[in-house]
Amino acid sequence: MVDVSLKEDSRREAIAEGRIKVLPETMSLIRRGLIGKGDVLGVAQVAGIMGAKSTWQIIPMCHPLMLTGINLEFDLDEEVSCVIITASVKTAGKTGVEMEALTAVSVAALTIYDMCKAVEKGMVIEYVRLNSKAGGKSGAYQRETSS
Repeated sequence: MVDVSLKEDSRREAIAEGRIKVLPETMSLIRRGLIGKGDVLGVAQVAGIMGAKSTWQIIPMCHPLMLTGINLEFDLDEEVSCVIITASVKTAGKTGVEMEALTAVSVAALTIYDMCKAVEKGMVIEYVRLNSKAGGKSGAYQRETSS
């Protein structure tokens, strides 16, 4: 693990995004709250938050961080038949929260898969990526294009 003890604390934020493609029939069931396991997006939101908070336990070289904010948003894109997941993670500390934001998106997508797998096995999780980050020695990053 990288020694960050000499780094200055700074405000840090990362925003990550990904999506899970589903059949239109599955999208309709999610939207209408008719998936047998329950509220798909509500459970995925809690799972994404838990994932962000647990990142240091599942990614070997990540530092345990005191996260000050985690927000997950879901957009049901009917045209492409996918759920777009966006996670924003904040902290004030010595190291960034990119991995926590990416983990939040990934865990939320996996939870949607788990919640819906009884009605569809062919869902595809794709385009998990960092959209932006702020703070720290390396400064700001903003993805130029989005898919």
